[in-house]
Amino acid sequence: MALEHEFEQALASAQLDLELAASERLQQYCRRLWDWNSKLNLTRHLDFASFVNRDLLDTLKLAELIEPAARILDVGSGGGVPGIPLAILRTDIEVSLCECIQKKAHALAGILSEIDLACPVYADRLENVLQAVDFDVLTGRAIGPLWKILKWVQPHWGQFDQLLLHKGPKWVEERADARSRGLLNGLSLRKVAEYRIAGHDADSVILSIQAKA
Repeated sequence: MALEHEFEQALASAQLDLELAASERLQQYCRRLWDWNSKLNLTRHLDFASFVNRDLLDTLKLAELIEPAARILDVGSGGGVPGIPLAILRTDIEVSLCECIQKKAHALAGILSEIDLACPVYADRLENVLQAVDFDVLTGRAIGPLWKILKWVQPHWGQFDQLLLHKGPKWVEERADARSRGLLNGLSLRKVAEYRIAGHDADSVILSIQAKA
C-alpha cells in the first residue's frame, strides 16, 4: 500500500490522471523492472517520482501521436521504455520490442511474462528485424545520435512508415549533422511535440521522420 500511495502521489504531483487498470499494471511493471535491475542495469529511475516525471511523461506524449491499430516497434528498448508503458496505455495498438543485447532482451521477456503483457521481443539488430517484419511506426529514446539512427533504417523505409524519436535540446545540432551527411535526403523531419521535464532547464521534443511522397 505504501508503494501504491507513492505512485498516486507522483501522478498527482505531475498532474496526471490514469485509468485504474493502467495505473495498476504500470506499478507492476515498475516493481518487476526494479527487481530485474538489481541483476542487470536497465534503468536509472528507481522510484515512482522519477518514473512518472520522466518515463511516463515521455510515453504519454508519444501515445498522443500514434494512430489506432498501429504496429509499433520500440527500438533499443533497454528496460522497456517507452515500449512497455506504451502497450499498457494504448491497448488498441500492437507493440513489439527490439533489443540487440541478449541479456536485456531476456529481462524484457521476463518482465512481460511476469505482468502478463503480450509484446513480442526481438533479440536482434534492428536491421535484421526490418528484413523480416513490417511496422507502421518505429519509436526510440536515448538510442544514439540522429545520423546513426537514420543510417540504420536508410535501406528499410519500405518496411515502416514513420520514425518517432524522443530527443533533448541538442536535436537541432543532430539534425544539422544528419543533413550534412546526406541522411535526410528524401525525408521530411518535423517536431511534433515539445514539453518540459520537471527538474530540467530545456525542453524535450519528439521528432517525426517520414519519407517524402
